Amino acid sequence: MMVKRISYILLMCVVFAACKDKGSFVIEGQFKNATPGSKVYLFGLQKDHQTPLDSTVFSDKGEFKFTHSSSAVDFFRISSGHSEYMIIAKNGDQIKINADLADKTLAYSISGAMEADKLEELNKVKNQYMGKISDIQKKFDEAVAAQPDQRDAIMEQLKPAYTQEIDGLNKAVLKFAQGNTTSLASFYAINLLNPAEYEQEMSDYADKIKSNFNDNAAVTEFLVKMAKLKSVQVGQPAPEFTVDGIDGKSIKLSDFKGKYVMLDFWASWCRPCREENPNVVKAYNTYKDKNFTILGISLDKDPAAWKSAVMADKLTWAQGSDLKDFDSPMAKLYAIEAIPSSFIVDPSGKIIAKNLRGEQLEAFLSKTLR
Repeated sequence: MMVKRISYILLMCVVFAACKDKGSFVIEGQFKNATPGSKVYLFGLQKDHQTPLDSTVFSDKGEFKFTHSSSAVDFFRISSGHSEYMIIAKNGDQIKINADLADKTLAYSISGAMEADKLEELNKVKNQYMGKISDIQKKFDEAVAAQPDQRDAIMEQLKPAYTQEIDGLNKAVLKFAQGNTTSLASFYAINLLNPAEYEQEMSDYADKIKSNFNDNAAVTEFLVKMAKLKSVQVGQPAPEFTVDGIDGKSIKLSDFKGKYVMLDFWASWCRPCREENPNVVKAYNTYKDKNFTILGISLDKDPAAWKSAVMADKLTWAQGSDLKDFDSPMAKLYAIEAIPSSFIVDPSGKIIAKNLRGEQLEAFLSKTLR
């Protein structure tokens, strides 16, 4: 009788598994502090863009449910208000997610998916630092509210602690990515880093995952991007190009051979670029008589705005642009995805430094141009 009972239970488990829908995945969630009837969304992530896939509303208990299908294991995002939560899912997964919409660190728990454990591990790493960063932000806001005229001084006072936690977060995320290259969660982690600061680490990571996720479009795009980036890394010859100058005359990179030249990618509409321009002007004026010059490459579309900014910021060196924004062939040739971006090319035409700003730029030029 006992043997029959066990057999019956096993049979029911087999039947249940057979009936389980392998053509889709299910996400069941419960969020604290959710407003009943308010919207919650499911997004797909394709080529750095969120694609809306479905939406529903919270129940009185903050519950919701999505059913969706995917041709392969992929990234999805649950969104409500200003809160977003990453999911990695494939058909057949029965995912459960819990979060608190009042938690500014965006902590959440997840189960029921192949990648759930790794995402949980990554979230713990992130939350360890995000909580401290949130506390520093709160302290800053409270201090500024009490003494609004001391905002800059308060920022300078708290900046070291803030920078320390951000650096700690980045290093922890990088360590997770490097140690989990067979998990898609590592790909999510590596993309949390700033490419301008972690270019070499991201390139090394790309080499490690080349054949791990062949069916994932986002990974494939990342690998193509990293391959292009390798061609403009420090030590590589700077790719040749021709651009129309601000005076209408053609400018070639090879025109500057024999000199140190900084290729400065910027735009009139880019606030960080305009804020950095005084440092670039200072560097030019200090070292222009030491075999150093600059070639500005604007990603503007409006020629009047470009020329006005050149005049206003006193950019007296050569300027070029094809007025195509990030669709510029030069931007693609140099794998530019954010500005300001810069490359220092030596007299032989080799890239010897990238993305140096302010004090870093001054220190490099001072050491190099003696």
